[in-house]
Amino acid sequence: MTLDVEIPEPPTIRAPQDPGDYDAVKEPEDWTGDTTPREALAEFLREGAWADAFDEWREQTYVGEEEFRLVLDLGLIDEFDFYWNPSAADVGYRAPTLPESGTLSASDETLEEVDAEGIEEELDELGRTVSEVLENRYIDRSGEEFGFFADR
Repeated sequence: MTLDVEIPEPPTIRAPQDPGDYDAVKEPEDWTGDTTPREALAEFLREGAWADAFDEWREQTYVGEEEFRLVLDLGLIDEFDFYWNPSAADVGYRAPTLPESGTLSASDETLEEVDAEGIEEELDELGRTVSEVLENRYIDRSGEEFGFFADR
């Protein structure tokens, strides 16, 4: 099933969180809080990694157009976050979750009609896809121009 929607703008990467809070990341022993890798990831997303990953994801997702419209209406795309873990050389992600049905006024009826767990699983899959695209197509692990990608 292909989701026939326009690719939304990539999420804004926020200030770094605790690396242990991200999926697909082994928590580093030392956390510096350095934002340089995050800025590079944000640039990669803007330069095409987000579009590449979203396009790959929408070819296989089970989310329908109405459910995806709900995701957009709730602002969930911008709640994605990505983290470069230099010690494990991988990209972690935090996928958004749907709010509790009782916490929204305008969308309550819509939330009760959808498969919230299925949407959250598909959002998690989008995060995993973006993470893999960043790791495999955008990050030059041997490049010294990014500093944090070079072996230390």
